[in-house]
Amino acid sequence: MVASQETLDKLEDIGLNMYERKIYSALLGRGVSTAGELSEMTNVPRSRAYDVLESLAEKGFVVIKSSKPMEYVSIPPEQAIENIKKQHQKDLEEKLDKLEDFKDSEAVEELEGLYDQGVELVDPAEMSGSLKGNHQIHQHMGTMFQDAEKSIKIMTSEKGLNDIYENHSDLLNEAEDKGVSVQVLAPVTDENQEAFEALSDVAEIRHVGDLEQKLEEVNESPDGRFAIIDDEALTMAMTHDEVHATQDTAFWSKSDHMADNMLSPMFHMLWDHAEKPSGPSGPEME
Repeated sequence: MVASQETLDKLEDIGLNMYERKIYSALLGRGVSTAGELSEMTNVPRSRAYDVLESLAEKGFVVIKSSKPMEYVSIPPEQAIENIKKQHQKDLEEKLDKLEDFKDSEAVEELEGLYDQGVELVDPAEMSGSLKGNHQIHQHMGTMFQDAEKSIKIMTSEKGLNDIYENHSDLLNEAEDKGVSVQVLAPVTDENQEAFEALSDVAEIRHVGDLEQKLEEVNESPDGRFAIIDDEALTMAMTHDEVHATQDTAFWSKSDHMADNMLSPMFHMLWDHAEKPSGPSGPEME
């Protein structure tokens, strides 16, 4: 007996391929079996069944008995999950150790030198492009925050402040420790109080919720997301908060003209008219 399709799909989520899923679920129903018996039950080619069972044994889902013919014993599901968790943790630790070793090696210095050499040959106007997907956008913004030497200016939405807190609070803390000025413009509401209070330790945050009352030429509060780094580079959202994370799109550029002469003056105009939240709980909430 093979498990339901829904259960087989769940096994796929934890890293078992199609043949592994079929044979493991069939073996669970028998407790002990041979490769030939499992092949007949699951329609997995006999020549592949041995390799599949070896793979399941390496992952901690099966135990191989030293018998003739060779038999295989299923590991209880909860124990099998713990086995694969430990294996993933070990693999991750090994990969992280390799990355740290590489990060501190002379190879990285050589690659950084090649990058700096290449950047000098590129027209700043060419250092721009689009970013697709929430993950890629935050990954790029994280790189920008790490590179900041003087200032980080962020304008974002109510939800965007939560995103900044969840994805970049550590990087902003590191930037503040380096002496980088961090300024954030965002609507501060009940929905992002935790983010506001946490980020207030590393950034000066101003509330933009009532700007339409102060700027007669503005009909409603500004609603956008962008970040300016050292007045030399920028990332600007091209979509609304409501879009799915995979469809979130942004524009990035290393154009100092666009950063310093266009977006930065607008940021400062909004900053000068925005409210400084009063007290640890921020502005009065509606």
